[in-house]
This record gives sequence, structure tokens and C-alpha cells, in this order.
Amino acid sequence: MFKRCDGLHYPYLMSPFPALFSPPAIHHSPLQLKIAEAERGRMGLPSCLGSSTFQALKLTAIPIPFKPLVSKTLTLNLLLCRHNCLQRHPFPFQARARASSAPDIQASPIVNSHDKVVKPQWKAAVNFKWIRDNKDAVANNIRIRNSNANLELVLELYERVSNIQKEVERLRGERNIVASKMKGKLEPSERQKLIEEGKNLKEGVMMLEEDLIRLTDELQQEAQCIPNMTHPDVPVGGEDCSTLRKMVGSPRKFGFTIKDHLQLGKDLDLFDFDAAAEVSGSKFYYLKNEAVMLEMGLINWTLSEVMKRGFTPLTTPEIVRSSVVEKCGFQPRGTNTQVYSIEGSDQCLIGTAEIPVGGIHMDSILAESMLPLKYVAFSHCFRTEAGAAGAATRGLYRVHQFSKVEMFIICRPEDSNSCHEELIGIEEDLFSSLGLHFKTLDMASGDLGAPAYRKYDVEAWMPGLGRYGEISSASNCTEYQSRRLGIRFRPSLSSSSGNPEKGMGMGMNLSPTQFVHTLNATACAVPRMIVCLLENYQQEDGSVIIPEPLKPFMGGLDLITPKSSSDI
Repeated sequence: MFKRCDGLHYPYLMSPFPALFSPPAIHHSPLQLKIAEAERGRMGLPSCLGSSTFQALKLTAIPIPFKPLVSKTLTLNLLLCRHNCLQRHPFPFQARARASSAPDIQASPIVNSHDKVVKPQWKAAVNFKWIRDNKDAVANNIRIRNSNANLELVLELYERVSNIQKEVERLRGERNIVASKMKGKLEPSERQKLIEEGKNLKEGVMMLEEDLIRLTDELQQEAQCIPNMTHPDVPVGGEDCSTLRKMVGSPRKFGFTIKDHLQLGKDLDLFDFDAAAEVSGSKFYYLKNEAVMLEMGLINWTLSEVMKRGFTPLTTPEIVRSSVVEKCGFQPRGTNTQVYSIEGSDQCLIGTAEIPVGGIHMDSILAESMLPLKYVAFSHCFRTEAGAAGAATRGLYRVHQFSKVEMFIICRPEDSNSCHEELIGIEEDLFSSLGLHFKTLDMASGDLGAPAYRKYDVEAWMPGLGRYGEISSASNCTEYQSRRLGIRFRPSLSSSSGNPEKGMGMGMNLSPTQFVHTLNATACAVPRMIVCLLENYQQEDGSVIIPEPLKPFMGGLDLITPKSSSDI
């Protein structure tokens, strides 16, 4: 379930489907709008309706994607912003949509009953015609993913909006005819009659536009709940229906009574949960002594290994605009949100580096020659872990703050399946080289988040817990995120299909742009890796062996030994 809250200029699709899209709306002052509308009426040109509002929120204000020139608390400023159709990019998909009466629906304001300032809505041009024409496939996809998207309501609202838009265009056409008649020489009585007729038509259009604003906003919100489509090979059902993709190694056999990572950490003086609980609350921790070196070693080793595969290293902002969080498919507000929102601002703490990395190329068109873009990012991550409870969540397994190395790929649509295999292959190589016993799962449809087309999970054996625990995942989000983030690429002429269109004012041939595909995968979630290493490499004397690949990254340390009382 995803709610819209975005910047004022963003028009792109939040839908998983091969959608039609429009370039960013051009925002004008009310006076400019009136002048433009009069000129468009005189020339007989159609206008495309859109709208925006502003809001000051108590908990998480929604970001404005440009530097604000006014204070964060804005008064209600309802604008009916129209696209200049002559300035749109020449997308053949869009042209076919308009010809088949599939209007581009744009976001509209939310106004509460007390006329208070409300949140700005980000705009999306959804291919409702595709949804309508593929109703059965979309409905089945919603069902197998246990989504609560209301497809029937979306289609009903779409039909109502389409009908109103047609009626608006009809009345505008009549207004144009009246305006043309008034240009000629007329008797005063006849001119007055035309003036009255034009006034009535204008009022009729205004009333319909008010309905259009309200219905369009409702349609946008409902349509944005529809999840990505699902890979045909994904098993259908809940998490227990996920299928085994690969099994690596076997559980280690111990000749002594094993300890879990909590006991090991206590005996080796590696953690302090009690002090962290006093300072920060539950599910926080201090790492101490060799555990600090182990975290740094894991991070540096993982970065160096992934960089060998051609990935560009990054460190990222760890506070981002809430609109970017939503565009990546996460819910910053709600009863069970995993996102920490900063009160009194439009910002959130990140739960994964996927979010700031995804935003790097937001609202941009990339050259095909740049693709694929491969990033490996280190960041701290923050999660509320709402609803998490039980023995399996004790210790480092489920915490509010942790370090993580994340891989992120931006690629051409035809390359995303192979990139997905590349990501899971890197994860398997990393965990194999550390000597872990793990399995890779092809996750079932009911376990997929809304952005994922397909997801692989890696679960490692944790002997202290006596079970497998998730340590990584790799997701192919196809164009679900890129349509929200507005990341497109322009194919080279040699690789584009069909006849290229003429560049706007450039005197050169340009291929139409396409949305990129995005993929993400966890290379190393530090706390759970520490759990695996401590529990799998523990020795009978209470010490823990450092895996060979990590030793150079830990100053040559090869063994963590119990501390004597004088050392603690």
C-alpha cells in the first residue's frame, strides 16, 4: 500500500505497467494561466488539467523538490496548472494513448474540511487504458500478491474521469466557436447573447473541472496502490510456498554445547545492550573490542570484493526527503511503517541505501552508453521494526540501527533479468567465501513487496538460533521505481526500434526515451553477518575464529579470545 506525497513538479508513473507518460508540468502564476488559457482558446488548442497544493505537516512534511523561496508553512494555494501541449516531448506511446481516448490523469489537491494547509500531491501519468484492457491479468496479480488495491474502483473512477474530460473538451470547443463568432461584426443584441452563452459555458467548464480535480485525486491515490506485475516463474502463495533455488554447504557439526551470539558476545565482551537501552532504548547496542574491528573488516572486505565486479563505491546521505522514500516504494507513514520520520520536517531516516542511491539520477535522462550503472553503497540504516517480537528477534538479529553495504543497478529493460542473476551470484560468492552454510530462495508472490517483480532471499544457518535466518535479498523492481523517480534513458539510434523522431529544435534524430529498470541487493548486513560468524566459528574454549578472507581487513587478527577479568 502506497500513498502519494511528492514534489510539485513530478509527473511520472507510479504504476508497474508499460505506461504512457508525460514530461514535467510547467507551473505558472494565476495571471499567466489566465493569459495562456485565453490564448489557447483563441487558437483552438486543448489544455491539460493538473493541480497542486501545499501543506505543513506536524510529523512528516512532504518535500518540495526545489529550493523553497518561502517558509515551510505555506498557505493553501490551489493552482490549476496546465501543460503546454506544444512543449511536450514527442513520445509515440503518448500519441497512441491520446488517439485511443486514454487521457493522462494528473494529481490534484487534498483539501480538508477546515480549509487547512494540506500536503502537495506529486503527479503521475498512469496508463489506465492498459490497466483497463488487461483487467483480468491485473486483478489476478493483485490477488496472488495479497494486495488490497481496489481495481474495480480504479476502473470506475477512470471511466468517470474520462467522461468528464470529454465533456470539458466539448464545452471548450463550444466556447471556441462562440469566441470565433464574436470576432465578426455583430448587432449589439446578438453580441450580448453570445457573451451570455460564453459566460454560461465558462461556468459549466469550471464546475466540471472542480469535479475533475476531486475525482482525479481519488483515482491517483487508488491506482498507486496497484503493485508491480509478477515474474511468471515466481511461485504463487505465501512465504512457505517459496522455492529452493540453491543450497550451499551443510551445517557444521559441533562436539560441544554451542552458544548463541548473545552469550558469545557477553563472554567475549563484544556487545553492550544494557547501556544502549539506557541511552537509546531497546534494540540498540554498543559494539566493543573485536566486534568493532569485525564490523569494519566486513564492510571494507565487502566493498573491495564488489568493486572488483565493476561497481562504483558510494557513501550516501542517511536523511532523505520523504517523497524519495515513497518513490522507491516505501511507506514513511502508517500504523506499521518501518520508516523513522523527522518531526517538523519533510525528511526521513533511510532504512536502506537503496533509497538515496535510487535518487541520484532522479528526474534525468541517461545516455544508453552509460548503462548499466552499478553502485555499491555503505550506509547506516534505521528501521522501526514495528510488530517484530519473539526470541528470534533478540540480540543483533533485529535492531533499529545497523550498518549495511547495498548493491544497486540501473540498466536497460532487456538486461534486468541477467543483472538480477548477477546480483544473486555476487551474494552467493561472498557468503560462500566466508564458509557459511546457506540457501537461496525464490520468494513467493505473497511475500513480495509492491516494487518487486521478483525477489531472491538468502538465508544462512545460525546454529545458536537453531534455524536459518535471512541475511540478504536481491530484487528486480523493473520500472516500478524508475517511473516514480523519473529515471529514463535514450536508446542509441542503432538499438532503437521503429523510425526515430525528429529532435525538438535540434535538427537531429532522437530515439524516444524509455524508463530504466532498477535492481537492489544486500551485499552485507553487518549485524546478521556478525551473528553468523560468531555462532558458526565458535570453538570449544569459547574463542571465535576469524574467516580467512577477513583477516587482512582486521589487522591480521585470526582469533577472538575470552577476556580475563583484568582485561574487562
